[in-house]
Amino acid sequence: MAATQRIAVGAMVAAACAASLAGCATDSSGAKQGASGPRKGAPAPGSVFRPIGDGSTAYTGSQPHLPSPERLSPGQKPPQFVVFSWDGAGEDSQKLFSHFRKVAKENNATMTYFLSGVYMLPEEKRDLYKPPQHAPGRSDIGFNDEQGIADTLEQVRLAWLEGNEIGTHFNGHFCGPDGGVGTWSVDEWKSEIAQAKKFVKSWRTNAGMKDEAPLPFDYEKELIGARTPCLEGQKNFMKAARQLGFRYDSSGVNDQIWPKRKEGLWDLSMQLVPFPGHTYEQLTMDYNFMVNQSGTETQGDPDKFDYWGSQMRDGLLKGFYRAYDGNRAPLIIGNHFESWNGGTYMRAVEDVVKEVCTKPEVRCVSFRQLVDWLDAQDPGTLARLRTLEVGEAPRQGWASFLSGRPAPAPKGVPGAPADKR
Repeated sequence: MAATQRIAVGAMVAAACAASLAGCATDSSGAKQGASGPRKGAPAPGSVFRPIGDGSTAYTGSQPHLPSPERLSPGQKPPQFVVFSWDGAGEDSQKLFSHFRKVAKENNATMTYFLSGVYMLPEEKRDLYKPPQHAPGRSDIGFNDEQGIADTLEQVRLAWLEGNEIGTHFNGHFCGPDGGVGTWSVDEWKSEIAQAKKFVKSWRTNAGMKDEAPLPFDYEKELIGARTPCLEGQKNFMKAARQLGFRYDSSGVNDQIWPKRKEGLWDLSMQLVPFPGHTYEQLTMDYNFMVNQSGTETQGDPDKFDYWGSQMRDGLLKGFYRAYDGNRAPLIIGNHFESWNGGTYMRAVEDVVKEVCTKPEVRCVSFRQLVDWLDAQDPGTLARLRTLEVGEAPRQGWASFLSGRPAPAPKGVPGAPADKR
């Protein structure tokens, strides 16, 4: 698969911007997630088979292994959510998509895979892509070949059947001021989204792969969120996304606090976490760690690979424990299936998955599962959670903080009830 090997070239266009973003300073009472099972009113998983369009996709019932969210009871401590997400999400010779599917299954995790539509489009059909503000057939991350499409299809199919989410990273990955996504209008974003959907829904025709099994979901309904290339263009993208029925966006930068709605969508921004050895905080993304370690060189000094990976691992873990022992804000982590600096960031992510996802009260989930849970909560409870600062645990405990009743005064202070003897 040629496409994903070229993403580093496109990503370098925004290196300066990314470096700027990255340098911004700045008991077992968890909620049950419910048993896996079909959603109310939806056919059971695998109980139907309804091909869509040319048969590239098919409706097969509700998604397997998708938990039913439950509302927190008064005084109940929220679980610690962690979202691992992947930009581009294609399977190439590195086999990282299949590897992290296995890692997720072994550690009770589900993830979000932001599929790039051009990874479903063969090179010889590149002119079918008409990117906003660029000539037809232009892409900063290339296109794909038949083997790459088949390999990616297999991973996307299996990932969804395992309960993971398939989002979008759009198509050409254009960054910067010269026709980059940050310059696009709302209508141009709508065109880009429509094309991303189209390539996923018509790979069978475009690649001539008539014998491949369809993707087992309706992508029009599956697609509810995204992350923009280089975290650019969020404002107009969110306007377009809201009109198209999306439920969340993960293209911003924020601190580790509880999310809120923005432009009608859940704002599940990337976050700033401690950067070991530095006084400023770092964005929770492999690319940004790389830029602040080896600059725009994707393969820097090999003697520093282990150290750089440890910096990312330790930074993510510091961010995790700050939330886990503090305000319980969901931790949002973004990555790419790349072997930058000897693959050290992939090792760091795997280490974090293995350490955090099996802990008590931790839920490693997809963005879809997180927004399902957020939508199920009492708005007053979420508003209360948003009053907690980064790393701040309720002073009088979770039961009191979320009980909906005033906390009792401690004994020995004015207002405390007298001891009964």
